Amino acid sequence: MKKESVACIILDESGRILIAHRKRIGQMGGRWEFPGGKVEENESAESAIKREMQEEFGIAVLPGKKIAETVFVHNNENVLLTAYEVSLLPGEKEKNWVLTEHTEINWVACDVIPLMHFVDSDMLLYPAVKEYLTNKK
Repeated sequence: MKKESVACIILDESGRILIAHRKRIGQMGGRWEFPGGKVEENESAESAIKREMQEEFGIAVLPGKKIAETVFVHNNENVLLTAYEVSLLPGEKEKNWVLTEHTEINWVACDVIPLMHFVDSDMLLYPAVKEYLTNKK
């Protein structure tokens, strides 16, 4: 069975991207990332996006278009990481988000991401995400 993870590219009304700062535990602890997580066995990527955002932030989202994908190695296993454009459902941005895996969230311009201490796997997606967002304007 192959490992699969999803990255959520969520934009606000100004075109800024939602990023989350991981708790200082684990291999990539203390780094910034695109929200998302593992796709469980017999789960679709879209279901994983909804579940991960509910579990990690307490919010509801609508998965959208696939933007990019890459493969990286984690604990000697190949992992397929796919970025999706994801929308917050109405009223979710204004809710009090419950952060279970992160210490903070931030909305940033796409160009700021390479300047931040970001997880390695998400940086593999970054060029395609930036190109997608540039062409979307």
